[in-house]
Amino acid sequence: MLTFVSNMEKPVFDPEELKQQAASEQKQNKLLIKKLKKLGSTELDARIHALHKQYEEEIDCLDCGNCCKSISPAMKDRDIERIAKYLKVKPSKIVADHMEIDNEGDYVFRSQPCPFIGEDNYCSVYPARPRACREYPHTDRNRQHQILNTSQKNIAVCPIVYAIFKELRKM
Repeated sequence: MLTFVSNMEKPVFDPEELKQQAASEQKQNKLLIKKLKKLGSTELDARIHALHKQYEEEIDCLDCGNCCKSISPAMKDRDIERIAKYLKVKPSKIVADHMEIDNEGDYVFRSQPCPFIGEDNYCSVYPARPRACREYPHTDRNRQHQILNTSQKNIAVCPIVYAIFKELRKM
């Protein structure tokens, strides 16, 4: 069971424990998502945004870094160009050294962890990071009903998403 401290139920992060707990709650989360899809967009966004704000303040992404260690953002040419400009190299070097094209036609990192994450979980290209990284875990964007399936996958990756869905199941 995922470890929590204090009455605020702040998750203490362990990536394997998070993955196991998310797997054990997968059925509950699938049922929750069916219910959430029936909510109006404005109501769903308001609920998730409020929880995002709460847990973003309680959980420090630098204590985790699991997204950078275990999944790759989908990137467009402009993301690669921004990273290349920041690193003062040609975009083709970034692609050749680190990228492949996935089945949806997006560039993704060939392997994990991200080649730009340090042992301290700091991103060496942070000012130029891809859009998908800037927006992760996507729980503060509008039209949450459009990305509920993506959020369901992110429950096993991100303690913020895990905590949001745990709280939503209580409502």
